[in-house]
Amino acid sequence: MYPLSIQVGPHIFRCREAGPHDGSLVLLLHGFPQSSAEWKAQLEALGQAGHHAVAPDQRGYSPRARPDGIEAYRITELVADVLGMADALGAERFHLVGHDWGAIVAWHVAAHHPDRLRSLTIVSVPHPNAFARALDPANGTDQPERSTYIAGFKQPGAENAMGEDFLRMAFGASGLAGHDVEDHVRVLTEPGAMRAGLDWYRAYDFLKQSAPNVVVPTLFIWSTADPALGRDGAEWTKEYVDAPYRFVVIENGPHWLPETHPNEVNALLLEHVADNERRR
Repeated sequence: MYPLSIQVGPHIFRCREAGPHDGSLVLLLHGFPQSSAEWKAQLEALGQAGHHAVAPDQRGYSPRARPDGIEAYRITELVADVLGMADALGAERFHLVGHDWGAIVAWHVAAHHPDRLRSLTIVSVPHPNAFARALDPANGTDQPERSTYIAGFKQPGAENAMGEDFLRMAFGASGLAGHDVEDHVRVLTEPGAMRAGLDWYRAYDFLKQSAPNVVVPTLFIWSTADPALGRDGAEWTKEYVDAPYRFVVIENGPHWLPETHPNEVNALLLEHVADNERRR
């Protein structure tokens, strides 16, 4: 299931991979409450296209990369993990893909380390500045209402109510019914994993976090039926990308696009990576 382990400092990340090791590196970052399994379809497609596609179970999701303490899950630590993985794989430059929390990390990597990336592909989540703007009640969007769950996730002990039954119910109710969610359930119910996943929320101030404009060619895929991310932040994201930028809207898609709409995501991702393969 996990053919690859990557060590970054004291932490060891279990990873899924596909494609030749001498292919261009594509790193895919999963969200919450998911795992590297959300990228199964994309790994296969990228590998068949000749890329070295790697999807890690990120910090807190890999058993040997599950430190204690909220401070261990600050965005600076998560960004450092990504760069460390690329270094361990021998990639000076690489393509980066992120969904949900993986998208937030990917935005910060691109904003602060553009020299490391050939391309950026984001699914669902706006640029941090656009997201903060949409969350500000003064701007009159529906994003504060959509994000009320975040305060609950930040509460001490919230993980105690989020077991197997909760996860399966949440996935089913939000559009993943009929899809394979057992890999995610298995990972999130490992000892300490749910606590760690929620520590990502506890360590991040969504209203105050900001990032420089991105100067990496960017593809942003968003869906109209995503209950967590509204249109305003998605539309405003273009203001924070000073590079070739493509915004693709998938009508009536849920939050879980890599799994529910793999054909559409794969086609867009493969085209974007190919277009930027020779970028210097």
